[in-house]
Amino acid sequence: MFKRLECVALYTANIETSIEFYQSLGLTEYWRIKRPLGSGETWTLAGMKFPDEKSSELVLQNNPDLQMADIEFYVEDVRGTYEALSARTDINWIRKPFPTESGHVAVMEAPDRNVFVLVGK
Repeated sequence: MFKRLECVALYTANIETSIEFYQSLGLTEYWRIKRPLGSGETWTLAGMKFPDEKSSELVLQNNPDLQMADIEFYVEDVRGTYEALSARTDINWIRKPFPTESGHVAVMEAPDRNVFVLVGK
């Protein structure tokens, strides 16, 4: 079901300063996405790649409503995984599957209260 650790996402109030900091530690920015906020402003996600190509990525984001770290797991089929797990009473679904630029995303809370983001097709 879970195939790999996709990324760890961190909140930052200043995307540019954080990108420069992680670049000074050897990471490379290799993608950036801007998304709208309800206020008409935008927020940014920036993907930072480690020198080891087999490594997961670090994602920096500045959404004021998401001031936390999150762990993302890759699954082949987000909607299928949601359907397979939705009958379980020990999982709280914070967000049901929704489409993104690269596939689908769902957000779940495990019984230990850790929150995980499922990403995939």
